[in-house]
Amino acid sequence: MTQRIEDYALIGDLQTAALVGKDGSIDWLCLPRFDSAACFAALLGDEDNGHWRVAPAGAGACARRAYRDDTLVLDTIWETRSGSVKVTDFMPQRDEAPDVVRIVEGLSGEVTMRSTLRLRFDYGNVVPWMRRTSGHRVAVAGPDAVWLRAEPADRVKSWGQQYTTYSSFTVAEGEKVAFVLTWHPSHEPEPPRTDPFEGLEHSLQDWREWASQCRYDGPYREAVLRSLITLKALTHAPTGGIVAAPTTSLPEEIGGVRNWDYRYCWLRDSTLTLGALVAAGYIDEAAAWRDWLLRAVAGDPADLQIMYGISGERRLPETELPWLKGYEGSAPVRTGNAAVKQLQLDVYGEVIDSLYMARAWGLRPKPHAWNLQLSLLGFLESNWREPDEGLWEVRGPRRHFVHSKVMAWVAADRAVRALEEDPTLHGDADRWRVMRDEVHREVCEKGYDPERNTFTQYYGSQELDAATLLIPRVGFLPPDDPRVVGTVEAVRAELSHGGFIRRYSTDGLTVDGLPGDEGTFLACSFWLVDALRMTGRVKEARELFERLLTLRSDVGLLAEEYDPASGRQLGNFPQAFSHIGLVVSALALDGGGEEAAGWAHGS
Repeated sequence: MTQRIEDYALIGDLQTAALVGKDGSIDWLCLPRFDSAACFAALLGDEDNGHWRVAPAGAGACARRAYRDDTLVLDTIWETRSGSVKVTDFMPQRDEAPDVVRIVEGLSGEVTMRSTLRLRFDYGNVVPWMRRTSGHRVAVAGPDAVWLRAEPADRVKSWGQQYTTYSSFTVAEGEKVAFVLTWHPSHEPEPPRTDPFEGLEHSLQDWREWASQCRYDGPYREAVLRSLITLKALTHAPTGGIVAAPTTSLPEEIGGVRNWDYRYCWLRDSTLTLGALVAAGYIDEAAAWRDWLLRAVAGDPADLQIMYGISGERRLPETELPWLKGYEGSAPVRTGNAAVKQLQLDVYGEVIDSLYMARAWGLRPKPHAWNLQLSLLGFLESNWREPDEGLWEVRGPRRHFVHSKVMAWVAADRAVRALEEDPTLHGDADRWRVMRDEVHREVCEKGYDPERNTFTQYYGSQELDAATLLIPRVGFLPPDDPRVVGTVEAVRAELSHGGFIRRYSTDGLTVDGLPGDEGTFLACSFWLVDALRMTGRVKEARELFERLLTLRSDVGLLAEEYDPASGRQLGNFPQAFSHIGLVVSALALDGGGEEAAGWAHGS
């Protein structure tokens, strides 16, 4: 039976991640990187597409589970008639090869355990050849090799059947049995063996030391720290890139076609991510993300993309995988993302804003960063009047999206500010002021509906867009401007569903050119929290924020969207953008870290 999206927990090693269900099954794992092909893809198909379950024989869902303290080490506990048992899942930060470690510990009585390992490379499409060697079960197909061993080996009976490895054993109170699954390129020799028990101690220490750096100590500390740990888990340590989510094709509507690959790095997330990390005290991570950003966008500004691969790769071709039926029948399953080729003018503003704020936050400036910003701004100066696909990556016609124009204003505004604040920088401030004023005037004339007192989604539109909630935050207009107050009220009235906020209306002929519906967008709901707070409605903002906290899973994770009708999370999971929104809103509501969280834009 398919588990709900929020029934999964995340483990990872800062280069890839796995999703572990409440039934003890790892149903999603890409090796060796977030964007590699999955060797467990049951999440998007069924058990025949690969999974690894460790649980009491005949058991269903666990009794309870939790991350251990402030770590990414997951403890799952079952209560059975014969006793209770705990499975501890984690991925130690790798020295060489990626490992998944699963430690079974008897808590009371005696429990018979069963492990079912069904490896299927290439997203469940390739069945590997299995063999025994050196006390291991080894699966090999093409470039991939996976080694499985148990410790102590003499406690575990293992056998193969129908290209699946089964193991059976019993644990009594105080006894432990560990499994270690290791991937490496099939043409290379066996990698060094990881001691599972030492690996556990090192992982706990690593995560606790990292969590101790968090500067936030307000009333929402537990939620904020869990979100920060999740963001760290979505970070590719070698490059500093942060993926939007570790999954692909989890649907925005059950049974629908809005299924996208989010295992890449979006430029749009950069300012908020930097702000959340800096405000919470994680300067090294913020600097690594800033440096990734500079490497990724280097080159001809006309070629700037909205997203890149983990190492800055530009080619992310979109492909459908027809052998996977999709999560709860939500097909197609896609890898890659065709939106990479879209024109989205707002990202120029977001990149320039990110680099401006990085300087303001005290990150050591990079010598070439200013010249890069001037190049981006020069392109935007010549092209901001063009229509684009907008921040929501619509697959319908290009339009003059209000948010894109507002971010063009941000680009010019930050360039002017930088020149005013740092006399060592070169540039034509008067020229950027002219551009800034022209963009501002046009948006207020063409993107604002005076009869309804609200900014619209695009020029001439009657539709609304939750992205206009960002207008006061970026400083385009002050929070007490009647047009801002009217926009907040209109968005809350027309885009609300169950008290949370949609990105835009999907009723009738939609702007995105896609059939079907979607859930409320959690990041947009956090934007409403911020907008309510900025316009003086702090009590309402806090109430909405605390309602949003109740949507988190039992282990504190959020997907991209939420369906109030079914009470389920939707979309790729866990979603960085949702957790960034949580951190930023919590910091601002608590009255701390406002500047670093991005609230000083309009000051």
